[in-house]
Amino acid sequence: DAQLNRLGLRHRKGAPETFDAAGYAHALHRVRAGEPDVYVPGFERDVEQPVAAALVIPAAARLVVTEGNYLLLGAERWAAARAEMDQVWFVTGDEDVRLRRLVARHVQFGKGEIQAREWVAVNDEPNAVLVHHTMPSADLVVENSADGWLLVR
Repeated sequence: DAQLNRLGLRHRKGAPETFDAAGYAHALHRVRAGEPDVYVPGFERDVEQPVAAALVIPAAARLVVTEGNYLLLGAERWAAARAEMDQVWFVTGDEDVRLRRLVARHVQFGKGEIQAREWVAVNDEPNAVLVHHTMPSADLVVENSADGWLLVR
C-alpha cells in the first residue's frame, strides 16, 4: 500500500495499473533465457505489501506456473509478459462462491463486512469484469467446480 499511496492509486488497488507489468515481464524473460536463479517478489497478505526477492525460480526449473489477472488484456504493458509464456490458462468458477471468498478475504485481513462488500462492488468487480472479457484469448479454459476441475475449452 505504501507505493500505491505514493502513486495516488490506493483506491484502485488490484487494478491493472497498480501492477509492475514491465518488471513481471522482465523476470519472466530472465527465466526463459535460462539465467541462474531468478528472485521475484511475493506478496504478504498480512501486511498488504509486496516483498522483494521473496521467491526464487531455480535455474533448474523446467516448468514455471505463474498467475495474473491481466495476462490476456492485450495492452502493450501486459503483452510483453504474455510473450514470455507458452500457454495461458483461464480459471473460472461459480461467481457466488468467488464473491463470498473475496468478501471473506477482505474481512479476514481487516475490513468490516460492509466495507468489504463496498470495496468488492466498487473496485474488485470492475476488475473482474475486465478480466472476464479476456477469456476468449486464453489457450485453455478450466472451471473450478464442486465436482473438481473441468475442462471448458
